[in-house]
Amino acid sequence: MKCDFLVVGSGIAGLSFAIRAASLGTVIIITKKQEIDCATNLAQGGIAAVLSEDDDFKLHIEDTLKSGDGLCDKEVVKMVVEEGPSRVKDLVDIGVGFIRSSDNKDNLSLGKEGGHSRRRVAHAYDLTGKEIERALLEKAKSIDNIQIIENRKCIDLLMDKSDNKNTASKCVGAYVLDEYGIETYLAKYTILCTGGVGKVYLYTSNPDIASGDGVAMAFRAGAKIANMEFIQFHPTCLYHHDAKNFLISEAVRGEGAYLINSKGERFMAKYEPEMMELATRDKVARAIDQEMKETGADCVFLDISHKDKAFLSKRFPNIYGKCQELGIDISEKPIPVVPAAHYLCGGVLTDLHGKSSIDRLFALGETACTGLHGGNRLASNSLLEAVVYAERAFAYIEKQWPAVSNQPFIPADDWKTDKAIDLDEEILINHNWDQLRRIMWNYVGIVRSSRRLGLAAQRVSDMVKEIEQHYNDFHVTANLIELRNIAIVAQLIIQAAQLRKSSRGLHYVKDSVSEESNGLYWNIVTRVKDESEYPWQSELCEQKIID
Repeated sequence: MKCDFLVVGSGIAGLSFAIRAASLGTVIIITKKQEIDCATNLAQGGIAAVLSEDDDFKLHIEDTLKSGDGLCDKEVVKMVVEEGPSRVKDLVDIGVGFIRSSDNKDNLSLGKEGGHSRRRVAHAYDLTGKEIERALLEKAKSIDNIQIIENRKCIDLLMDKSDNKNTASKCVGAYVLDEYGIETYLAKYTILCTGGVGKVYLYTSNPDIASGDGVAMAFRAGAKIANMEFIQFHPTCLYHHDAKNFLISEAVRGEGAYLINSKGERFMAKYEPEMMELATRDKVARAIDQEMKETGADCVFLDISHKDKAFLSKRFPNIYGKCQELGIDISEKPIPVVPAAHYLCGGVLTDLHGKSSIDRLFALGETACTGLHGGNRLASNSLLEAVVYAERAFAYIEKQWPAVSNQPFIPADDWKTDKAIDLDEEILINHNWDQLRRIMWNYVGIVRSSRRLGLAAQRVSDMVKEIEQHYNDFHVTANLIELRNIAIVAQLIIQAAQLRKSSRGLHYVKDSVSEESNGLYWNIVTRVKDESEYPWQSELCEQKIID
């Protein structure tokens, strides 16, 4: 399989890039399951941008920096915020049906979410991601140069080492598993848009595809990986035995919902008396976690029953309907909620154009660590980041394209199975999968300690070695690929968490040390030291980021 652009993932970042890149050459989009199985499709809240007269770039920048707890890259924040309105307009032009203001149909209806000082979240009620995905897929399918291939799992990246025997000089494609075997995909550029790592944790709001594939593959190829300790836990995931991965959007709190504990008491005043329920996600999640531990309850409750039923059913049709299915009338009683792993603020380290540290390899969306989110992502900045960087990646490649387009594809070896045998005991996969996710939830969750991180590091290290042995001994399967990836991602999260001794943003350590107050903070970067060693053995270097 040959193409000019190989896009791994079919969410907002991958589709946005593919639509632009198709003007230059052929695009193949591969996705693990169906084309709509992505985090974008589940996004409820919306996309944040300066879209009203009472808002401005300075306020959005300040909100983002405050949420990021001093660890954002200010240049990146300024660039993303200032380019945001144009990218939202692009989505409107493609056909995304954002809700219009009832007062002025020329203006968008804007929601307000935690951490935002103004209403700036463009939405399609609580189905924003689904509407964006619909419009982008419809546009992509209308372009002849784009081919979308479902049910494909990327195993590893193909690297050209012809320039230097010891260092992988550039990415030239990927090995991909389908129902018939393993194919070699050759590409001039490879773009990783595989989403996040939520399936590393026992409880997550993420879709099943979120097993950190892009981060793991890039790491094994030698790319720099940054800020993996910053895992955002969404404060309000629906707590019900018949509900899976279902969020209660931050916009519900933006419209006035209260958090109450199992005793019926509002509790946010104890933790964040100024912002209350509209504090940033890390603070709200920690408050809920503390309340659950103090009361011994399995959940807390989000109460918006003081709002009119007609308003709730119109503003939150998806949430209202889902809760009704489960016997919860949100206009009459509160919604049971718990925090759940939601978003990775780290990932493949990229520059202002989405370029990784490996030539011809780009990372976009949640797979990337751009510097926008710092220690904690501001609500609804993720979709914004995806469309801004998709455009910037395209603009960069467009300038390089005259020199690259006529270059021949670099040949790669076919996949070799050697003496591998079929894996006939799925228990080897299932046991490790379950144990790994429980270790991460219990030891590397919302609140951490040095002791728990040490225990997690030891146990996960042993598991990674066992899983790698399975990978070498048996024919690869879809489940084995994902298990291998989440194991490596788990180890990267633990390593980064151990290096950051102080509590910052989403990384909260009970026995943390205080930060030096010299204006310099650390961006933890992980990279492969030597390809001859096992891929999980790494050198950890510290790159200073000026606050």
